[in-house]
Order: sequence, then structure tokens, then C-alpha cells
Amino acid sequence: MNAETPWHGMPIEEAAAELESDRERGLTSEEAAARRARCGANRLSPIQTHGPLMRFLLQFYQPLVLILVAAAAVTAALGEGVDAGVILAVVVVNAAIGFAQEAKALRAIEALQRAMTATALVVRSGEKRRIPAEELVPGDVVLLQSGDKVPADVRLFECREFRVDESALTGESLPVTKDDEPTAGDALLGDRRSMAYSSTLVIHGRAKGLVVATGDRSEIGRINRLIATAEVMATPLTRKIEHFSRQLLFVILGLSAATFAAGTLHGHYWVDMFMAAVALAVSAIPEGLPAALTITLAIGVGRMARRNAIIRKLPAVETLGSTTVICSDKTGTLTQNQMTVTALHAAGSAYEVTGVGWAPQGAIRAADGAPAPEANRALAELLTAGVLCNDAHVRETPEGFQIEGDPTEAALLVAARKAGLDPETLARELPRIDAIPFESARQYMATLHDAGPGRPRVVYVKGSVESLCLDCGTRLGQDGSPEVADPAGLHAAAERLAASGLRVLACARREMPPDAERLRPEDLREGLVFLGLFGMIDPPRPEAERAVRQCLEAGIRVKMITGDHAGTAAAIARQLGLCGATCPLQDREVLTGRELARLSGPELEEAAEQSAVFARVSPEQKLRLVEALQRRRHVVAMTGDGVNDAPALKKADIGIAMGINGTEVSKEAADMILTDDNFATIEAAVEEGRGVFDNLTKFITWTLPTNGGESLALMLAVFLGLDLPVLPLQILWINMTTAVLLGLTLAFEPKEPGIMQRPPREANEPILGPVLLTRIAIVSLLLMAGTFGLFELVTLRGGEVELARTLAVNLIVFGETAYLFNCRSLTRPVRELGWFSNPWFWGGVLLMAVLQLAFTYVPGFNRLFGSRPMEPFDWLLVLGGSLMVSLVVGAEKFLRRRSPLRRR
Repeated sequence: MNAETPWHGMPIEEAAAELESDRERGLTSEEAAARRARCGANRLSPIQTHGPLMRFLLQFYQPLVLILVAAAAVTAALGEGVDAGVILAVVVVNAAIGFAQEAKALRAIEALQRAMTATALVVRSGEKRRIPAEELVPGDVVLLQSGDKVPADVRLFECREFRVDESALTGESLPVTKDDEPTAGDALLGDRRSMAYSSTLVIHGRAKGLVVATGDRSEIGRINRLIATAEVMATPLTRKIEHFSRQLLFVILGLSAATFAAGTLHGHYWVDMFMAAVALAVSAIPEGLPAALTITLAIGVGRMARRNAIIRKLPAVETLGSTTVICSDKTGTLTQNQMTVTALHAAGSAYEVTGVGWAPQGAIRAADGAPAPEANRALAELLTAGVLCNDAHVRETPEGFQIEGDPTEAALLVAARKAGLDPETLARELPRIDAIPFESARQYMATLHDAGPGRPRVVYVKGSVESLCLDCGTRLGQDGSPEVADPAGLHAAAERLAASGLRVLACARREMPPDAERLRPEDLREGLVFLGLFGMIDPPRPEAERAVRQCLEAGIRVKMITGDHAGTAAAIARQLGLCGATCPLQDREVLTGRELARLSGPELEEAAEQSAVFARVSPEQKLRLVEALQRRRHVVAMTGDGVNDAPALKKADIGIAMGINGTEVSKEAADMILTDDNFATIEAAVEEGRGVFDNLTKFITWTLPTNGGESLALMLAVFLGLDLPVLPLQILWINMTTAVLLGLTLAFEPKEPGIMQRPPREANEPILGPVLLTRIAIVSLLLMAGTFGLFELVTLRGGEVELARTLAVNLIVFGETAYLFNCRSLTRPVRELGWFSNPWFWGGVLLMAVLQLAFTYVPGFNRLFGSRPMEPFDWLLVLGGSLMVSLVVGAEKFLRRRSPLRRR
């Protein structure tokens, strides 16, 4: 029983022989037990992962964190327990937050296991019995009926009006009619009419089937393996932070080594120089960066939650801001997943139907030259046929309108209500007597109705155009009387509707004798009067077109990847502006899964780059498309709501699931969940993501000069053989207090104007470009000069070393405060942002000033940090030097705005 056996292409007799099973009596209990011992239980295997302890330890395996751990260890070895404790506290908190966000793949597998059905009705030893679904084995005979969730992959036989909703597995928006006839061996998953797959839902009818695959060997098991093996991509932020941390590591080690070598060459004791090198390393490490990164992202999470986007993994906040391609599922994501009649054709006239979804809100409007709807009796009879030849129901509930039955039939009921017809009234006036259910071989459904005493009984028929048009020699005219039909004209009208991506249904009627009690297929071979055509589609969300347009304006490509048919996908794409003249970023329109399967690696990359729509795509192909785009250095966001989307959601740089209609599998595989299932929310989330990255960049641009100025001042003192202007404990005080009270206020900065009018950042673009690196160097030199200069000025005037260091610490802190004003925007002056647009900013500045006064004048702080009270003149020197930093940076920003070369 090979997992790759094409069961869908086998005659049922051959499949039963291959499985060594009896279609009538099923397996014996003994044989079933033996097969379960060989094949295992019908459940998904859990993936192997690291244990909790290892997952926690792996949080420390990052360059910046390793630097902090090493600094804490060395500081502790030097007897500085307070310093070491502060550093370790930052590291542990950061690791705990990362640990709490882990294990996404494990949760995805658990959700898949919950999707498996609990019980199944089988035939064992000739008797029907209900057993736990996990006890099913290949060769079991299962019985399926409306409402069942299919318990395993099944080769069908004895199908009776059997229709299955496979949208969660294949993306097909309509229920699929099944039969027991073999299909082509190379048929795609969605075209295998002789198969029912595990975890899909039976919508209508009954069937028997032979179990051909269980557990990991089923289609859903194959998706499970794709999720388990899909490599989780590092986000752009984590990649850039890792690269930045490595660079910082080399800089710190280089500066420390240079300091040690220079001091030793000057004749200083090597142990003292080693201590000085350690102090330099501590000064150069931005201890507040991990906490600032986490808190800034968490603030972004809160902002996105208020806009209906729930973030499950912190770095995903920033990833959205650097997204270059959004790969979206169609059904339920770009569309409403509510089949809607949008076009009618009756008595040679065309009509448009407005309104979408199950709510009967809308109207029927005449197209050019067509009579008013109320004047066309053929139109009224067409809508009546759609109501009476129908087994669905639409009910209003507190949550909105809900359907029972086939979505296609529900759409016919909604269209009739828009014309003022009441299905319940029609059912009472024309009660059903008999019916011929839909079968794929006939391609139609027919119902017989009583029109009243002594009146001919009426037969209504609905089905495919091919099944009805050839049997209709007449059609109903606008005045309600029969007239000669033109089959070629009817087919041409149907083809026009189909060409626009609509699913087309035809309706006809005939009269029967008043005493007719039974309806037989032969009764429909003649006498049918053609009534008209319904054109329907799962319509796009009204807000999706605007969202797609805004994404394109922001330089973000939008691609539709769906399991639905190419014509339907192309029609929706054109309405949304994804392809055609309204979509300048893509050249080709639609590629199918069959065409993708024939493409080599480079050809697939080119197709993924150029095409806008991919139809009839399998889960593996969705995954390959995401990987192809990533090889082209795109940052890919993937949206979806079905089981079939889960592997690609996990592989993408950011996976986005639908919160209302999404399966548990897709939610657990995703990084972000949309609580309103609204594609437009993605555009809002992208905007927030760009704002988050801007604020992170502002923080890094602000905090690095503190470390740079401290390090340069220490190096200069060592090279000149002088006392250190700032002590290690004072350095930790500066780094931690300013990062928390000053730097974190930048995380609350509102988004700057025009944030969605600029293109996405390049994937390989560093966090800091040449302009910001130059600015950081300028501020570092200014702080170094002020720190060292004030320290030397006080000592040369005969002041205490402790007082000189107090002035140096205050100059660094207030210099950083002045520079903070410049960093509220990296390109604009602060007056353009509004002085009070960020109230957290002023709160942080005020609290920092209070703490520095305590540092300077409170005796306990004086003893702990070695500080001394300052005189008013000392404060003039400090504040004057601090103001100079802000003035220089303001002038630099002004000159760059006037320069034609304005690169970040």
C-alpha cells in the first residue's frame, strides 16, 4: 500500500483488490488490528523539538546577548556585584520574553491533530459500527453523510448526490461534487472527484468509501510534514540586529585590545590596563538595547491590536514594515467566501444584481436596452425556478445571515429576495411533490410542483448550460409566452458570463398533467422551456481594492495564490487591480499549478516575480512560490485561512491568518492574526510596522553616541596616561537610566507624514546608513570632547577628581537629552512634529533631570557612585556643552535637507 499510489485513477474494483478489502463486508476485526499494528494509528505524529530548558538557553545564543553575558561574568569576577546584577537582569528578562513567544510549530501540529474527526462509521465483518477515527486503517469501508468530517483519505464508491467542501484543503470556493469514476492519474488535488480527503466536510448526500491513507500518509499528514520541515526564516529585523551585533562585537574587542596595548606600552601595570579594557567594554555595550527593542516592538503590538491585527511573535511587527510582497489566498481573504449572484439573463435581456453576501440587500437593475425587471415575466419565472428547485435555507441570526446547504443554492435564494420574492410563500403556493436530485452524470436537478386544483403541474430544472440548452427548443418571452429559442445565442450569452469569471447556471421549466405524482428523467427529454441564466461569483471584499491600491502605491507587490479555477481567479484579480492595465508592477496574469509543475528553479523564480495570479495551486506549490520569492531577496508576507495555507504561512517572513474564518491550523502557523478577516487591515499593519522600525532606528541613532563618547573618553585618558573621566559604575548608571527614561520615549513617537509613500527598505539595507553613521560619529566626538574637556578643566583648576567626574557624567546625560530632541525625527526639525505630540518625551526628560539632581546632591548617591555636589557655574558649563550638541546636529540636518544627496 504505497502512499504514492494514484488511488483516484483506479477503478474501485482494482483499488479494493490492491487494499485486499471487501466492499460489502469490510475488514474483519482481526485484520484491522493487524493493519493498525503495521500502519499505526490514524493520527498525526508530533514533531521532535527542543525541550523547555534548551529552548530557554537558546535565547542567549545571540551575539549582543553573549557580549552582555561575558561582560557580566567579567564584572562579577572583578567583585562588582551591582554592575553584574544589572547586566544579568537585562539579559534574563530579554530571554524570558523570547522563550514565551516560542513553539509555534508545536502548536500548529496540535491544531492539526484537533482537526481530525473523533469517530467514524465503518463496516467491519459485514456490520456497521462507530469507532474512534484513530482506529481506522487502510482497507476499511467507511460510510459518509451530510455533516460528517471525512476521517481519512477515502476512495469513494456508491455516491448519492455527494458534495464536499474542500476549501480549507484546496482553496476551492464551491463544494465539489464527487462520484466513483476514476480520474486522470495526473489530476491535481482539487480535480480528484473520486476521492474525499481527511478533515474536509460533507455538505450534501451520502457515499461509501475505502480508506486508502491514514495519519501521516494522508494529504493532511503530508501538509503536517511540510509544516514540520519548513525552515523558519529569520525576520529582517533579527537579521539586521544580528549583523549589527557582530559588527559591534568586533569594534568593542578591537577598542579594548587597543586600550590594553596602549596602556601597557606606556609602562602601566598590565592588570590595571586589563581592568581599564574591561571598563571600556562595559562602556561600549548598549545595555539598554535589548530592553528597548522588546518594549518598542511591544508598543507596536498594542497599536496593531487596536487596528484589528493580533501579533503572535514580536519581530513580526517590524517585518511588516519591510514587506515587499504580499501573497494572498483568494477565498475568504480577498473575497467574502459568500457566493453571490451578480448577473441574470432572461428573454434575451441582461440584468445586474447589486449587493454581496447572504444578506438580501441589493437590487436588480436592467442593463442597456433591457426592459425593467418588473416588466420581464421570464425574469420573474427564472428567479422562481431558482427558489423552488433548491434545497438550501438562508436564516437571519443575531450574528447575521447564515446558510444551511449548498452556497450556490443559497445565492439563488438571496437573489430572489432582492427581487421581492419570498421563498417561504412560493413554497406554500407551489408545494414540491417529487424531485430528481442532482447527479454529476446528469448535471441537473429537477423538482415537480402542484400549481393548484385542476391546473397543470410545473417542473423546474436547474443545471449546467450544456445539460439544458440542447433540450430546449423554446424559451419564455418577456410577456410570459413561449417563443422559439436560439441555442447558439443562449450559449453565447453563457460564454460571455463565464468569460467574466462567473459560474453559470441555467434554468428551464415544463408543464405536466394535473395528476402527475412522479418525476422521471425521461419526462425532461422534451417540452422544456428555457427560462434564463444565473451568473454568480464569490465577490471581492469592498475594501480589498482600496487596500491593494495603497499597497501598490507603497511599492508592495500583491500576488494571489489560490486553489480555485484560473478563470475565477483572474476575474477577481482584475476587479482588485492585481492584473491588467491597472497593475503596472506585474507582466503576466495567470499561471496554473499544472504550468508551475513544469518550471525549473530559475524559471519558477522568474514566474513568481512576474506573475500576479497563481491558480489551482497545491500546498507544496504555495510553499515553493514563497521560497522562490525569498530567493529573489523579497520579504514575503503570506495570508491565508485554510489548512492548505499553513506550510507557506510558516515559511513566509510573516504569516497572516484570518481570525474569524481561519482554521486553527492556519492561526497556529501564522505570526499575525487579523481579527476582522479584512485584507485592508494588512495595509494598516504595514504602516504601523514601518513606524516601529523608524522608532527603533531613532533609538539606536540616539543611544550609540553615549557609548561612543564614553569609550573615546576612556581611550583618550588611557593613551595620555591620565585618570579615567568616568568610572564603570557611573557608566552603567548613564547607560541604563538614559536608555529607559530618555531613549524609550522614542518608542511612543507618532508616525511621520508620508510613511506609506516611500518604497520598502531593501532586504540587505543596514539599520544605519552613511548619514546616520556620520551623525553618530559627530555626536560621539562632541560628547568625548565635552566629557574629557570638563574633566581636565576641573582637575587643572585644582578641583577634586570626584567633582570632575560628576561634571563629566552630567554633561553626557544632558548632552544625550539635548540630542534626544534631534532624534525625534531623523530628517525633520522638531517643530514640524509638534513640540507636545509625544507627552512621554517630556515626562522622561523631567524624570531624568530629577534623577541627575539626586545623583549630584543626595549623599547616598554620592557614596554609591563617587559623585559630588556642583556649583551654579559648573551647571552653566554642563548645560552649555549639552546645548552645543543639539545645535550642531540641527545644523547638520538643515544642511542635508538642502543637499541634493539625501541618503539615510
